[in-house]
Amino acid sequence: MKTEAAKGAPPGSVGSPVLAVRDLVKTYRSRRRGLVNAVDGVSFEVAPGEVLGLLGPNGAGKTTTIKCMCTLISPDSGSILVKGVDAIANPRKAVSHMAAVLEGNRNIYWRLTVKENLQFFSAVHGIPPKRNASQIESLIQAFRLEEVRNSDARTLSRGMQQKLAVACAFVKGTPLLMLDEPTLGLDVETSFELRAMLKQMVAESGQTILLSSHDMDVVQELCKRVIIINNGRIVTDDKVSNLLELFKARAYRLTLSGPVPPALARELESTFESIQVTSDSHHSAIDVELLDGGRFYDLVDLLRKFDAEIDSIDRADPDLGEVFLRIVRGEAR
Repeated sequence: MKTEAAKGAPPGSVGSPVLAVRDLVKTYRSRRRGLVNAVDGVSFEVAPGEVLGLLGPNGAGKTTTIKCMCTLISPDSGSILVKGVDAIANPRKAVSHMAAVLEGNRNIYWRLTVKENLQFFSAVHGIPPKRNASQIESLIQAFRLEEVRNSDARTLSRGMQQKLAVACAFVKGTPLLMLDEPTLGLDVETSFELRAMLKQMVAESGQTILLSSHDMDVVQELCKRVIIINNGRIVTDDKVSNLLELFKARAYRLTLSGPVPPALARELESTFESIQVTSDSHHSAIDVELLDGGRFYDLVDLLRKFDAEIDSIDRADPDLGEVFLRIVRGEAR
């Protein structure tokens, strides 16, 4: 399901890509598995102002790709350009164009206060804190850190630390921002709050953002386009709306009167690959995904054969999490 976006900038984008990755390869040697291709020919571009989701199951090569882009590890081959700068040949200059939040709250200094952290990261990036005072104050307010502005980072809750880490990335004002698991380990309420703050900052900053997360609600809300990596390769590069529509068009829920007879349940499960039957004494539900639209009539005929009474037929609306699982399982052919 790889689209043309994998080869170049997304349709309608303006200007040179902020990030361009070409034929990236990284291998490791494992005692158990021998030579492992962690990243195997990954190529993509991120356009100015785009918010791109980078997704993948554990061990798919996503984290290795991110670390290569952040110049934390060196790839075996391929190229990475950040604002046209070769990140492999000139990592220091490339890094000056990017900021990153890696593994949640680890990129802050625990013995500095909230305000001091923001001042420090501003100064490290060459922006005098006095000149950046209004931006620092705006970030403190945007991430609701006013009451703890003078508290050491080590005394904050996990959620507060995470918000501070993200704010420290934004304070640098770089063209490219990489957010790796920004809501990792947060409770539902704090995750929702941080998601709303990120959405606001994304809209206001105009920065190009690469977002990696297992929290599909965050990705679906912030990203228009996603790349899915599996087994070191890109398996999908498309708009979120296209992926949701693709699966929506072939997913159905049928509600029946009364329970499903065991013989019908067995025949349904043997005839259709992606089907789930739930039943109680009053009603039953059949959730099915049909790759071929003509198979819908086969389903109806089978129900008629067993005199099943259909109460309703609805299109199912999958979320990005369901789409992601189906793609990595190879169901998106």
